[in-house]
Amino acid sequence: MIEGFTIFLAFQLAGELVARGLELPVPGPVIGLLFLFLVLWFRSATPANLTDAASALHSHLSLLFVPAGVGVMLYSPALAREWLVILVSVVISTLIGLGVTVWVLKALVENEDERQ
Repeated sequence: MIEGFTIFLAFQLAGELVARGLELPVPGPVIGLLFLFLVLWFRSATPANLTDAASALHSHLSLLFVPAGVGVMLYSPALAREWLVILVSVVISTLIGLGVTVWVLKALVENEDERQ
């Protein structure tokens, strides 16, 4: 399992190096996750050590929400003051995200239909 975590951290480091080296506005861990996805895409199977490490992380996934919960409790007075702005921005960003997803899916389906 240690090997799997080492691989995860190596991809995160590669993403950080690319993000900082190219001064990209995307977080390094996101780029590293994209690298990992691409490597796994071209492999025939997922290595067992990565599967074990991912299962271990997944079993403790709820712990990752603790900092967000602490932030909500810490900034509850500001959230109470600005609830309308936050609600509107969450709704609008959700609708934009859904719209972009539909647009991309529609383009992919049309592209697939043209190939056949």
